[in-house]
Amino acid sequence: MTTPIPATSFADPAPAPRLEQAAAALRSHGFTVEILDDAAAARARIKDLIPEGASVFTGASETLRLSGIDEDINTSGRYQAIRPRVLAMDRATEAAGFRRLIASPDVEVGSVAAVTETGSLVIASASGSQLPGYAGGAARAIWIVGAQKVVPDLDTALRRVEDHCLPLESARAQVAYGQPSAVNRLLILNAEFQPGRGTVLLLREAIGF
Repeated sequence: MTTPIPATSFADPAPAPRLEQAAAALRSHGFTVEILDDAAAARARIKDLIPEGASVFTGASETLRLSGIDEDINTSGRYQAIRPRVLAMDRATEAAGFRRLIASPDVEVGSVAAVTETGSLVIASASGSQLPGYAGGAARAIWIVGAQKVVPDLDTALRRVEDHCLPLESARAQVAYGQPSAVNRLLILNAEFQPGRGTVLLLREAIGF
């Protein structure tokens, strides 16, 4: 079976007017949005947004890894980092504790597969481990989103997931875990009803899948 080649258009950063359109739509749906120049700016901003000592869970994300945010959160000692704890747990004997830890942190940080100019966030997952916190379990959620992830609407967002994100994530997962990925679970956030809970740091540059 031939691996699909990711669509080039889904890798191109959206221009400023489209970023502004997406940001305005997200704000109208209750999300807090900041447009930042690049991943370095997001890395610095995260330190202001997350209080020292907070329990923080990071979703598996190339954006977080490439930006250095994953390392900052999980190895700095500044926070109660949840990911290192759950990676050390025995899933067979500590499954209940695992689920509780990842479902309701003070802060969950990650990225998305797409953000629409109509104001929705789309998150795809093979395991679903990051989805409870994003959906409402975490007291706060922060997403760092590269400019190439901005798409016109939900139909295009779902195409981006299947045609662009999945082939790239499958290639990464094959190397990391010895098996391809899959879109087993899909979360679409159309609005945030609790003011200040969901923050999107929308970058002017492309980063991640």
